[in-house]
Amino acid sequence: MKTDLLSLRHAVATLAYRGGKAVRGTPKEFAEFQVASGTRTPGQILAHIGDLLDWAVGLAEGKHVWRDSTPQPWKREVARFFAALRRFDRRLAAKKPLGFPAKKLFQGPVADALTHVGQIAMLRRLAGCPVRGENYFLAHIAAGRVGAKQKAPVREFD
Repeated sequence: MKTDLLSLRHAVATLAYRGGKAVRGTPKEFAEFQVASGTRTPGQILAHIGDLLDWAVGLAEGKHVWRDSTPQPWKREVARFFAALRRFDRRLAAKKPLGFPAKKLFQGPVADALTHVGQIAMLRRLAGCPVRGENYFLAHIAAGRVGAKQKAPVREFD
């Protein structure tokens, strides 16, 4: 359904906006911050988000293949995040039918990635480098805008 696809592309743009805000401007040591033994670091979480987005691209092509990657340095994982978002959005924008329904792509990899972006934002606060709160309803988010460059926040708060 065309409406589902448009909604999914908007969700991917929302992931780019919120994810970009969570990963931008972190101190060098943040990637290795760990709340407790056995918990994922922000770098491990961001690598997992990259894996989710790679999986999403495969699902859009009709291939159900999962791959766990080894976390790379933070800047490389950030670049991977935006590159995977661009690949996924390009695939969604193509005139070719999806390999799995848009609703399934949202409920699996996209929703999971949004959850993990929230974890990174929470870890930033715990690490002493919080992301400013924002009224995301007012944010300028648009389908297709999935790169690191995003519109400035409309209303942030502490």
